[in-house]
Amino acid sequence: MRVVSLLPSATEILFGIGAGDQVVGVTHECDYPAEARTRPALTSSLLPHELDAAGIDRHVRASVHAGSSLYGLDDVKLAALEPDLIVTQELCAVCAVSYEIVDRAAKRLRGDPRVVSLEPSSLEDVFSTIAFLGSLTNAQAGAARLLEALRARVDELREHVAPRPRERVLVLEWTDPPMSAGHWTPGLVELAGAEAVLGNPGANSRAIGWDEIAAADPDVVIVAPCGFDLARTQHEIGALPADAARAFASLRAVRGGRAYAMDGNAYVNRPGPRLVDTAELFAAAIPGDVSNDGAALAQAGVAPYGIGA
Repeated sequence: MRVVSLLPSATEILFGIGAGDQVVGVTHECDYPAEARTRPALTSSLLPHELDAAGIDRHVRASVHAGSSLYGLDDVKLAALEPDLIVTQELCAVCAVSYEIVDRAAKRLRGDPRVVSLEPSSLEDVFSTIAFLGSLTNAQAGAARLLEALRARVDELREHVAPRPRERVLVLEWTDPPMSAGHWTPGLVELAGAEAVLGNPGANSRAIGWDEIAAADPDVVIVAPCGFDLARTQHEIGALPADAARAFASLRAVRGGRAYAMDGNAYVNRPGPRLVDTAELFAAAIPGDVSNDGAALAQAGVAPYGIGA
């Protein structure tokens, strides 16, 4: 089977279950595992590169309102690959090429490829997606092995955090405006032994005000903007407008040294196997004493606020 994956998370799953040799095309954002970068990239971002977080938010809202796509799809390159299966999504107009664009392109291809849309909203949904892609690519055994390993880590993490007091944790998926975590992320916070503050489980993230954040008074704040790596996240925290910067700095969690920047692109925003890594990283950061784990956390994409900014 010749598979085109138009989702970084699906690409990670396909390689994780041993179906990577069937992947013939990916997106420009498919950077994990390293082998995925050797496949032809079929997409490109239409966002201006110079925009900051606030500018990206304005551009995205205007594009979505106008019905415009934030991504380009190379129809010619797609046709040349002659895929049997195209994996895409309808969950978020901001996260990948829209399903409508993919569907239109697929209908022009020879061979009538199957177009599959993935819509996970929780970690358990991601596990179901792994099994589903395993069945589609005849990689059921690899999917079963991956799921067994992931579920074992989930069970081990639950046991590890069970004795802890339940801290109240706010995960921000955007900085300007601040947006709370949605879909699978509140569940990952709970898996890490904490309580998700202002989360929106199973649904889209939502814009929230700094006054609302202050009133919630979280014990821990984790900033993991969608699509940003650790360095970009640290930069955007430092580039908050003056009023927002004062509001952020005044939070009890920030004053107490319990605020973290995180590589949201690699971990929080991708509904793939590394969501278990994300829960483990949350669990390592939440207790507040990362003196022993600080280097490992930074290498994995998490740093206390202000470190390296």
